Amino acid sequence: MSGQSAPAWSGEHEVTDASGATTSTIGAPDADASWRDADERLRAAARTGVACAPVRELIGETDERAAYAVQSLGVERRLAEGRRIVGRKIGLTSPAVQAQFGVYTPDYGVLLDDMVFADREPIDLGRFLQPRAEAEVAFVLGRDLDSPTAHVADVIRATEFVLPAIEVVDSRIAGWDIRITDTIADNASSGAVVLGTTPHRLDGLDLAGVGMRLDHGGEPVSTGSGAACLGNPVIAVAWLARAVARHGRPLRAGEVILSGALGPMVAAAEGVFHARLDGLGEVRADFTTTEGAAA
Repeated sequence: MSGQSAPAWSGEHEVTDASGATTSTIGAPDADASWRDADERLRAAARTGVACAPVRELIGETDERAAYAVQSLGVERRLAEGRRIVGRKIGLTSPAVQAQFGVYTPDYGVLLDDMVFADREPIDLGRFLQPRAEAEVAFVLGRDLDSPTAHVADVIRATEFVLPAIEVVDSRIAGWDIRITDTIADNASSGAVVLGTTPHRLDGLDLAGVGMRLDHGGEPVSTGSGAACLGNPVIAVAWLARAVARHGRPLRAGEVILSGALGPMVAAAEGVFHARLDGLGEVRADFTTTEGAAA
């Protein structure tokens, strides 16, 4: 998909739970005015920098079909503005993160080109509303993953390399007062991603056993392991591959896939967040203020 003009981000859409079961289908996202109202609420929050009320007030607290329709509207708008899809993310894979929000099923979102930063590249905190950081394993695909029955062997075969990553999650919903429909509609609470620059092949790596430590100012602020991510980040990517293939938007060669948090998310603040992932190396997110970024 990278480097090509993407088709409209709409159409048939099935919601798949963590077991792989299909639960619902939606049509084109112009079917309900409440979806457009929710999209406009999120858009206004992003534009003004003022967080908004939960969109579940408009689309319901449990209607994932409506929430993904709202997400589709937001992605379509960004593509029309000239952005480019470079990958996807799976969210809510860690029990620790799920417990933080009372949400107990994964979801997914879209990564756009203006969301990606390199190791140690300054990131202006002013671009976010309520940023939080979490360490993850990023997969870079060498082949398409386009089967609605994709399994872990397919993921391993399709993965060109993996990188350590820090995802910056953000919510346009005031006070992070979210339920599953709020975060799905808000592009899975996406903000940005910082990628390490030393690739590692999967050969011989035990991603379930990867230990993670995230420091800020030299002090640990989050710890975890690959097992916290649906048991193994490879399992998480397989779940994502099946879900998006069923929804008509399969994972493509060249895409970056964020596989989910390895531990609790923490509030982002000025300074360097330094993640160490056993066997995968290190990555640093350098958060600055607007003044610091201009210096």
